[in-house]
Amino acid sequence: MFENFDWLQAMRTSPVMVVILGCSVMTFGFAFERILYFWKRRQDPTGLMQRVTEQVKNGSLREAMWACNASKHPAGAAAAQVLQNAHLPIDHQEERLQITLSEQRLLLERNLGLLGTMGTTAPLIGLLGTVWGIMRAFHDMARTGSAGPSVVAAGVAEALFTTAAGLVVAVPAVLLYNHLVRRMGVMLTTAENHARSLRLTLGERATSGDSRMSKAA
Repeated sequence: MFENFDWLQAMRTSPVMVVILGCSVMTFGFAFERILYFWKRRQDPTGLMQRVTEQVKNGSLREAMWACNASKHPAGAAAAQVLQNAHLPIDHQEERLQITLSEQRLLLERNLGLLGTMGTTAPLIGLLGTVWGIMRAFHDMARTGSAGPSVVAAGVAEALFTTAAGLVVAVPAVLLYNHLVRRMGVMLTTAENHARSLRLTLGERATSGDSRMSKAA
């Protein structure tokens, strides 16, 4: 379909194509960075919390803290915050936990807004290029006085190419944005649930310790 299409001529005559090319490079760069970042932070939070819970029950709080800090999953940071602030009142623990989860959300959300913006903006930029190209095609027809089908088809095809290019940039950006947003939500919800379960385990351990001391007295 594009065998006889002059790509260089389209880039020279349509400044919108240059903008779309820049958007595509930017989108690819940030998409690669986010995929790599999420891939590095993937881990098994359930297995981590099982090990941490066993260590807490055995009284190995330092080993549990080391395991949490070694994990790159948000569950590790949330669990470490719970262990670190176990001596504080419940409302203070809750505040520290929410702060940690907010910090993790900011790290995971970084550059995601740009992917969403490219997904919504690239088609509009392509449409602008189409309108620009059609106006230029009609202007050329009026100047030359020729309105043959071949002249019209060539101009319209060149104009519509910018919309197609914008959609090529937008569709992967939207798909990746929705996938990463959903994965971020799952990671943060899992981290919060595990952190609250760990806090309950610490509370049960403290309660059982107090009851043993009272029996001994």
